[in-house]
Amino acid sequence: MLASKLLFKCLEEEGVEMIFGYPGGALLPIYDALIDSKIEHILVRNEQAAPHYASGYARETGKVGVCLATSGPGATNLITGIATAYLDSIPIVAITGQVNRDLIGTDAFQEADIFGATLPFVKHSYLVKNPKDIPRVVKEAFYIASTGRPGPVLIDIPRDVQTENLRHLPHIDTLNIPGYKPTYEGHTGQIKRVLRKIKQSKRPMIYAGGGVTLSGARDELVRLAEAMQAPVVTSFMGIGAFPQDHPLYAGIWGSHGYPETDQIVKMADMALCVGARMSNRGTSTEVLNQKEMIHIDIDPAEIGKNVNDTNIPVVGDAKTVLTEILEHDIQAADPEWMAVVHDIEAEHDKHRDEDLDPNLSGVNPRNFFRWLSDTAPEDTTLVADVGLNQVWAALHFQIRGDRKYLTSGGLGTMGYAIPAASGVCFGSRENPKTVIGVCGDGSFQMAMGELGVIAEHQLPLKLVVMNNGKLGMVRQQQHDNYGAKHHYSGTDINFNVPFVELAEVYGFKAYRATNDEEAKQAMTEALKQPGPTLVECTVDPDFIQF
Repeated sequence: MLASKLLFKCLEEEGVEMIFGYPGGALLPIYDALIDSKIEHILVRNEQAAPHYASGYARETGKVGVCLATSGPGATNLITGIATAYLDSIPIVAITGQVNRDLIGTDAFQEADIFGATLPFVKHSYLVKNPKDIPRVVKEAFYIASTGRPGPVLIDIPRDVQTENLRHLPHIDTLNIPGYKPTYEGHTGQIKRVLRKIKQSKRPMIYAGGGVTLSGARDELVRLAEAMQAPVVTSFMGIGAFPQDHPLYAGIWGSHGYPETDQIVKMADMALCVGARMSNRGTSTEVLNQKEMIHIDIDPAEIGKNVNDTNIPVVGDAKTVLTEILEHDIQAADPEWMAVVHDIEAEHDKHRDEDLDPNLSGVNPRNFFRWLSDTAPEDTTLVADVGLNQVWAALHFQIRGDRKYLTSGGLGTMGYAIPAASGVCFGSRENPKTVIGVCGDGSFQMAMGELGVIAEHQLPLKLVVMNNGKLGMVRQQQHDNYGAKHHYSGTDINFNVPFVELAEVYGFKAYRATNDEEAKQAMTEALKQPGPTLVECTVDPDFIQF
């Protein structure tokens, strides 16, 4: 069997049903073998988008997403998407073609050291020099990507390796990877310390990150919060880890979170942190260092990395460790604590929109996402890009029931939403659901070539473009840092793309809205359509409030 055909045989054994890729010279044998494979190939329009498709697919299905690119520029185009998956702990396997083995290191045509270039952004990398290694490499790659703290793995295969013929096909039944033994169960002694700390606390809080979602620990988190009678706050990646319509939910914490959430966190005397990296955007290390803290994480490298005063570290899988804690009696907090929390929330609700300028024109993003939250089906997955649109959606679209909120939280990669939301659509084709992709006009233009994929496959994706003619998030930061308007620099998008007409060229149903009522009408119609739709919302460029 040709090594290229062996590759697909191994991928099929791992349950791969779909690959997002773009062909090239160093992949010719692999693409020739693809013809006879059961695996479906989705031709992306730019390799930069391929890891995002794989990421959206992985986050929807729980499987490992797979992307494919040729050597040189094809491979280097994957790097940002690989880094995006790495920081958000998304399991993907990226397969790249490479120049022939004897040409490596000669600066051959379309040669790039993708193995070395991606080392900081992957869990592991492979350069396959012997075709007999393919079964082992593939099995290890999928295991590493999907276990422990999930993340991307790279497999680089020279073209001449792909063309070798193997008479005896190696088969791998068991894996033994020295040095890679993820810890899932919490240490018994540490669990006992956690229980004592919960009992001693007067004002406990729970801080949930993306690790809760990745481990499927939402139900366990709800049970623990109810037993503790403690407020639960989340990071951006933790949105959806706890139902936002639950009475114990206390909002999103961090630099773009709710002000009342920050106040609640500061009042707590103990923080039980589960599956959160404690990044600077999602937390205040200064605040956490001033209180008692329990940190549960499957990655031991994250415990104590950003917060120095972790009193009780627990290395383990969130679902497993929370289950272990719940096997014991849990001390509930004084009811007065939650009464204080609800008073803080009620006071902020009174003044929720007082910061808005009544002279602003166009669609009010707050109103739009609140209305959409009340209107969209309960199975909706909302995929937000990066920028003001990301924060508006996060703060005002409620995630409850079977809803999901996906975004690029760690790297903040613009151009994420269109391919990632498409990946969600591909991953849910057998059980179709409502998928909404939200972009700004800047992030939309970074990935609008992928409209061709959406149109080709008639994906039921609803795209929303919040068009303010600006790079809104950077513009807001310029406003906050420098004040005067004459300090806005490089954030004007001076050519207004006719997004509706562009989408119609691709066969989308498209709508334009210039005020709240038009936005509601347009989105109502879009949600009724079976195929791809786009709604462009005109937003005042001075609407920079969250």
